Amino acid sequence: MIVVTGSAIIKRDSFEEARRLGIEHSQRSREEPGCISHNVHVDCENPMRLVFVEQWTDRAALLAHFAVPASRQFIKALSALLVEPSTIEIYDAKLMDKP
Repeated sequence: MIVVTGSAIIKRDSFEEARRLGIEHSQRSREEPGCISHNVHVDCENPMRLVFVEQWTDRAALLAHFAVPASRQFIKALSALLVEPSTIEIYDAKLMDKP
């Protein structure tokens, strides 16, 4: 499984638009093949920061997601609303048994 985390600090006057874009992107992404989960959250310590958490079945599914025109459009639209560049981290993960 591939886990993706990302965050974006939003300009104060653009937060509601960014939140709307993030929710639409997450909902659309959940319909893509190989998407296990895709969510956007508001950081409790910095309410201007959106945090994205995604799970994909494999690298191919994630790369296909990045190639979807709507994904590229989302990144472009969100980038215009940011205080600073967003972050993204990608992990190759394996679900462990409970202790």
